[in-house]
Amino acid sequence: MKWVTRQRAKVDRVACPWLILNFIDPQAEFIFAPADQVREVAEREGAIPFDAPGVKLGHHHGHCSFESILAEYQLTDPALQKLARIVHGADIPADLGMTPQSAGLRAIAEGWDALGWPDQRRLEIGFVLYDGLYAWCRAQIGSRESS
Repeated sequence: MKWVTRQRAKVDRVACPWLILNFIDPQAEFIFAPADQVREVAEREGAIPFDAPGVKLGHHHGHCSFESILAEYQLTDPALQKLARIVHGADIPADLGMTPQSAGLRAIAEGWDALGWPDQRRLEIGFVLYDGLYAWCRAQIGSRESS
């Protein structure tokens, strides 16, 4: 399936493709479009829009797009829920202090932007980062469950 979002991916627009590929659609293809063209591109390409204004898999009721996707696809893995809090804090400036990891994640994503990396490069590097964060979340959850 094709998925479309806004260009210049940072926190949520890298976390969501990682989530989609790993837990929803392993054959996903991602399209990055200008913000004002996401819906048009989605319709033309038969793609699912995410993390764009006015789309179902976007920011709603104080949640970031990663959280909206978790809810829509009923992903209840506790490690994903923990990761969602980190992503939320990094993506929503007012909630930056939500977790100790959020500020670092936001700084890294801002750095990608400062480097001017194309979106595919951001995904390539970001997926490694999110693999590591997810593994850390799983270990944290496992430690809590075994105590």
